[in-house]
Amino acid sequence: MFFFIIPFIIGIISSFSLPPYNFFILNFFTFPCLFIFIISNFHLSKWRFFLVGWIFGFGYFISNIYWITNSLTFEEIFLPLIPIVFFVLPLFLGLFYGLITFICSFFNLEKNYRSILIFALIFSLVEFVRGNILGGFPWNLIAYSLQEYISFIQILSIIGTYSFNLLSITLFLLPVIIFFNRSRFSKILILVFSIISIGANVYFGKNMINKYHKAQFIDLNTNIKVVAPKVELNRFFQKGDPNIIINELIELSGPEKIKKTLFIFPEGILANIYLEDLNIYKENFKNNFSENHKIIFGINSQFGSKIYNSLVVLDNNLNILANYKKNNLVPFGEFLPFENIFSKFGLKKITQGYKSFSSDDNRKIIEINNIKFLPLICYEIIYSGKLNKSGEKFDFILNISEDGWFGNSIGPYQHFSHSIFRSIEEGKNLVRSANNGISAHINPIGQIVKKVESTEKGTFEIKNFKKISRTIFSQHGNKIFFYFLLFYISLIFFLKKKGS
Repeated sequence: MFFFIIPFIIGIISSFSLPPYNFFILNFFTFPCLFIFIISNFHLSKWRFFLVGWIFGFGYFISNIYWITNSLTFEEIFLPLIPIVFFVLPLFLGLFYGLITFICSFFNLEKNYRSILIFALIFSLVEFVRGNILGGFPWNLIAYSLQEYISFIQILSIIGTYSFNLLSITLFLLPVIIFFNRSRFSKILILVFSIISIGANVYFGKNMINKYHKAQFIDLNTNIKVVAPKVELNRFFQKGDPNIIINELIELSGPEKIKKTLFIFPEGILANIYLEDLNIYKENFKNNFSENHKIIFGINSQFGSKIYNSLVVLDNNLNILANYKKNNLVPFGEFLPFENIFSKFGLKKITQGYKSFSSDDNRKIIEINNIKFLPLICYEIIYSGKLNKSGEKFDFILNISEDGWFGNSIGPYQHFSHSIFRSIEEGKNLVRSANNGISAHINPIGQIVKKVESTEKGTFEIKNFKKISRTIFSQHGNKIFFYFLLFYISLIFFLKKKGS
C-alpha cells in the first residue's frame, strides 16, 4: 500500500502547478520523481506498472477537478452522486495516465537520454488521445502550468498546445540527468543546449510581444460592450420571473441610444425561457435599446423535437440576425449518454430540464456591423486546433460561458487559462463574457487587456484593438504535433544507435 502512496502524492503535488496556483516549478520535482520511480521498479509486472500511472493520475485529477461536484448541488436528485463523482471521474481520467506507464513497460527505460524522450512522447501522445477520444476532455494538460509566462508561451502561435505539452514534459524531466551514468561533458552539453533553447524561446516571445505593441490600433465601427452580470445560478432552478433578470441586465449594460454598440451577455443568462418565447419580453428590449444596438447572448432554442444551447444575435426588436448552435456538448452536463437506459433510473442531464440538448456540427463565422467573429459557447474554448471549422477569416473569437457550475473554486481560473492559449494559437483577440466566471478581453499575444473577476459583476468596453497576421498553427493545426512526434521518434532511434 505504501508503494502506491508515493505516485498518489506526486500527482497531488503536480496539480498545484496549474492555475490558479501556477507553481510550475513543482513539475521539475514531480516529473523526475515519477520517472525515477518507474525505472527503479522495472521488475514490476505490467499490471503494477499500470497501477502506478493510474494512481498518479488519480491524485493529479482529484486535486484539480474536485469542483465538478459543485454542479451536483443544485438539485436534490444529484446529491447522492456527489461522493461517487468525486472519486469516479478522477479514477476514469487517471486511466489515461495508467495507459502511459503501461505502454512504458514495453520499453526498456533506463537512466539515459533516450528514455526521457520515450516517456515524454508516450505521455504527450496519450494526452492527445484524452483530448480527442469520445468527444475529448483536454482539461489541465501540464502545459497550462506555464500560462502566466507570456513570453515563454508565444511559441504556441507556431506549434500549438499539444506540441508545447510535449516540449514542456521533456523540459520538466531534465533534472533526472544528474542521476544518469553518463559523462559530465554530455550532461553539461545537454544543460547548455537546454538553456540556449529556453533563452531563444523567450527571445522569440519578447520579440513577438514588442512587434505586436508597435502595431497600430484599428478603430472598430461599433462599440463592443461586454456584460458580466453574476446572476446566481440557483435562480434558474426557482422558476422566477425572467423580467427581473432582463431588467438587471439592461440596468447593468446601461445602453446609450445614440451610441452604436454590440452588447455581449453570457451563456444561458435567460435559462428559464426559450428563444421562441423571447418575444413576450419584446417591450423591455425595444424601450431600452435602439436601432444602433445589437445584442448577443446565450439562450436555449428549440427546432422541432430538438433543443439547442444557442448563441443568438438580435436587434432591439428581437429579430434574429444570427444563431449559432453549440457543437461540443458537455457529457452528463448538457446531454445524458445512453439516455434511454439511464432515464429509466430517474437520471437526467445536470443542467436545467430533463431533455438532453442536441449538438450541431456547423460553426460559421458571424458578421455584424462589418465585424466578423468566431462563436464559441462555454467549454468549446478548450479544444486546441478545432475552432475555425470553415477556415474563413474573422476578427475576434467570442466565448460566452456560464461558470456558476464551478462554484467558488479553482474551476473558473482553469477554464479561463484555455482562453489565453487559444488567443495565442489563433493570433486573435478573444472576447469573453462569463456569468459567475472571468470575463475579459485578451489580445492576440495572450495579454489580458480588460477583465472582470469571477467574484464581481460589471462591464467593460472595446473600441479598438490590434491585429496580427495569421499564425502558422491556425493554418496547420494539430498536424504540427505529429511532425514533432516523428522528430522525437527519429531522435530516439539516433540515440539508440549512439547508445545514449
